[in-house]
Amino acid sequence: MYPIVKKEQLADKIFLMDVKAERVAKTCMPGQFIIVKIDEEGERIPLTICDYDRQKGTITIVFQTVGAETTRMSSLKAGDAFHDFVGPLGCPSELVSEEIDALKKKNILFVAGGVGTAPVYPQVKWLHENGVAADVIVGAKNHDLLILEDEMKAVAGNLYVTTDDGSYGRKGMVTQTIQDLVSEGKKYDVCIAIGPMIMMKFTCLLTKKLEIPTIVSMNPIMVDGTGMCGACRLIVGDEVKFACVDGPEFDGHQVDFDEML
Repeated sequence: MYPIVKKEQLADKIFLMDVKAERVAKTCMPGQFIIVKIDEEGERIPLTICDYDRQKGTITIVFQTVGAETTRMSSLKAGDAFHDFVGPLGCPSELVSEEIDALKKKNILFVAGGVGTAPVYPQVKWLHENGVAADVIVGAKNHDLLILEDEMKAVAGNLYVTTDDGSYGRKGMVTQTIQDLVSEGKKYDVCIAIGPMIMMKFTCLLTKKLEIPTIVSMNPIMVDGTGMCGACRLIVGDEVKFACVDGPEFDGHQVDFDEML
């Protein structure tokens, strides 16, 4: 059993939990994910790792209630436990395999949409811990749905917040902020975009036009998490890939978003 040591509601239908999982916390890296099951009869839920504390042996997960099982998860509280907590799964972010000196010479942009802010955070935090500053755009439908702003502000080089309705920060989509930053003279060597599929699609259309190499995370389409169910099959370039075992991160300019959607 894997006890929940902390539970917090971040926004409407969005929850954060710290879970005691020492083996996972010891080996996981930014970009990887875990699979949880509430009990023996529960569904397998793949969730990207939001944070980890190797000393305390805890993993932080963030999830949004979208169905029966995640709604059931939201009813759990500190002191309850998950029956299964499997991981780390998937491939770590490509950034963690690069030389730190090389990363310090790059201008890196992260684009996070909605709950996609959770998997962006550990990558930005890892860069910050290694002396690498990155710009971060965080988008939400409105101010009430904005999550992890303070945490992101503490590790980002520059943080730009945008809301669709203009209730907080800049008004408009994240793509408008990307265009604005480039128009203001910002130059980026790589962009990492994580969020709703439609957001990642239009981010890639823009960054391709701006000639900014872009990485996207296909974690939203994962189901089984082991490559057996085939639900996360997608075309990347001319090859068939599976988000859970080959990713979840891929070259966004090579992903066939139209077929995948």
